[in-house]
Amino acid sequence: MQIFHTADELIAHLRFLASTPSVEDTRLTELDHGLQCAALLQQRHPEDLELQIAGLIHDLAHPWDEPGQPRHAAMGAKAVRTQLGDRVAELIAGHVAAKRYLVTVDPDYRRRLSPDSVATLAAQGGNLSPTQVEGFRAQPYSEMVIELRRADDDAKVVGAVVPGLDRWLGVVTALWRGGPAASPV
Repeated sequence: MQIFHTADELIAHLRFLASTPSVEDTRLTELDHGLQCAALLQQRHPEDLELQIAGLIHDLAHPWDEPGQPRHAAMGAKAVRTQLGDRVAELIAGHVAAKRYLVTVDPDYRRRLSPDSVATLAAQGGNLSPTQVEGFRAQPYSEMVIELRRADDDAKVVGAVVPGLDRWLGVVTALWRGGPAASPV
């Protein structure tokens, strides 16, 4: 696992994800999936740049995790928390719990999941208990985490045409904290 100290490091990792097959569908790359997710969130929540960037990078830790992806959400959140802030990190951290929440409270939701999402559900903890459902609902960003999760579920379209990574570099730079974010790309 890695912690990104500069936006350049994060951007280099995103470029690496452009050559990394998605765990969701090997006809997509991890970056394809993130770009689709960010584009969907931009359409649905055009003023929420933090949500859009969380969508772009929510699966950045897939290459660091084991089969079933039980830890990637927490690992990804930790990798960017200091520089992109608590809200972006909590949105990333919560996207797996949101899947578990939706499967628990919405019987139709499971049918919408990709085969990979269904397969990883058990490794990620399966359905939530009633106490966990209440805990999820009580989190400050739970509604937006659900929005991220729904975009995540919809962002698996082979051949979808969405803006490329260059569209998001300025947003990453604008949100970056702690000094120079990135050199011009």
